[in-house]
Amino acid sequence: MYPNNEKPTNPADYLNQIASQGPKKANFFQKQPILLASIGLVILIVSFIIIGNLSSSTGPLEQLAARLLATESTANDATAKLKSTQLRTINSNLKNFLTNTIRDITPIIADENIDIDKLDNKILSSESNADMLAVLEDARLNVTYDRTYAREMAYQLDNIIILMNQINKNTSNNTLKTFLSDRTINLEPIQKDFADFNAANG
Repeated sequence: MYPNNEKPTNPADYLNQIASQGPKKANFFQKQPILLASIGLVILIVSFIIIGNLSSSTGPLEQLAARLLATESTANDATAKLKSTQLRTINSNLKNFLTNTIRDITPIIADENIDIDKLDNKILSSESNADMLAVLEDARLNVTYDRTYAREMAYQLDNIIILMNQINKNTSNNTLKTFLSDRTINLEPIQKDFADFNAANG
């Protein structure tokens, strides 16, 4: 008889119990959530890159469109306030330039999916002429409107030329490149006229 009614342990069973268990094979379906999450992350990153590239290509064009519109508004506002006949003539040339440029750039940027009548509010805000109009109103009250307007507009047009050159350098759109080259050539003399007027009356 065995003590406490215990039966002897089979040595083979004992060895099987204490033998280390091999690693369980991972179930494919258990790995699926991780795999899907990884794929989703890659797609998300690629999407951000694509969107970023689109934004970087259209952003400066929207900025130029907004800047042209703001400058046209400023030039129109100045028409009745200018005293100098010479400056009125320069401003009239600018208004004609802006009217034609805005008209002609509209279909070009439409090909880049930009609607000049529905520009991004952030860009419109960043290119707002509110600060410039405030400076000009202060100058009007201090009877220095013409000189201040010439100085401010010379600076504004210089910034437009710089932006046009930047876009021209970075775009592969030949129609846009030709357009910007022509408009830069036409705008540079007007910018110089404003700068020279400011220098002569400063």
